[in-house]
Amino acid sequence: MTTASVADADKTAYWRGAVSRAMVPVEVHPRAERPFDGLLVSHRLGYLRISTLEADAARLSRTAALIERAPSGEPQVAVGVQEAGRAVLEQDGRRAEVPPGGLVVYDTARPYALDYPERFRTHLFHLPRRLLGVPERDLRQAAATAVGPTEGCGPVLLPFLGVLAASAHSYPAPVGDRLAGSVADLLSALVTELAGARPTARADAPHTHLVRRVREYVDHHLADPELAPERIAHAHHISVRYLHRIFEGEGVTVSRLIQRRRLEACARELARRGRTAPTVSAVAQRWGFVNPAHFSRTFRAAYGVSPREWRERRDEDERRDVRQLRGVTDPRGARDGDAG
Repeated sequence: MTTASVADADKTAYWRGAVSRAMVPVEVHPRAERPFDGLLVSHRLGYLRISTLEADAARLSRTAALIERAPSGEPQVAVGVQEAGRAVLEQDGRRAEVPPGGLVVYDTARPYALDYPERFRTHLFHLPRRLLGVPERDLRQAAATAVGPTEGCGPVLLPFLGVLAASAHSYPAPVGDRLAGSVADLLSALVTELAGARPTARADAPHTHLVRRVREYVDHHLADPELAPERIAHAHHISVRYLHRIFEGEGVTVSRLIQRRRLEACARELARRGRTAPTVSAVAQRWGFVNPAHFSRTFRAAYGVSPREWRERRDEDERRDVRQLRGVTDPRGARDGDAG
């Protein structure tokens, strides 16, 4: 989607519509007085949306009013990777300056502003927030934090995300689905790292490292139907009572954590598309659910739909996104939509 063939007076509105449809609704305020020039390329790998923007200097704002007016949908976590030009992200009262070659994390469910003071090129990755499986407070701590190419997870994440954005169009659906899962895991690790680096993340609490080890143990043993607080406590040489005690400040019990992480793994797999998609019962058993009926009830309670309906809705969402993206390739259609 490009502004090249759009009348000068309509370029900004067209660009706003294109960005809002491809990602989340935003306001666009160009910095230059000349007609705005922008190019947007967007791809989807499973539940992961990858958008590459190359445009003139501008400020993209997601206001509280836009969030309130937007249709209900899953909250998204976004990561911006700067290829060229600088970016400044503001969210939750914090400000992160992102140089070329760096990245920044933000939460689209809360107001934010992305300021590009010069012509820029950036890759934006959007995926459902719940798929990261991190506590809400960790995400808030990680938001508006810039990561350079030599800092923390930067040396691993930045090259991978850059290559993935450049080659997203070439992957068949089964490969793209697996790559999306890898991105979710890597971003979860990034958020955990960034949250732990902030003083307010209670990194000095005596049981913080133990909680992290327990979370990692749970993630590595989700497929074991016998995974339970008793087994976790035994593996970490602590009592079950102490295990429950250290999770009192986590906002979730150990049993609920196991169930939630299993449901998230099932939801990710059911959202993947391929020619040989596994059955719902096979997915449930693969992630530690022994009773298919219990799995269906638990899944519906968590997501509001049955596992089968979830899979069908993912397919419909993909078809809708394709229709929307095709719609904004017609400048007249985009202007009409903006006017409405």
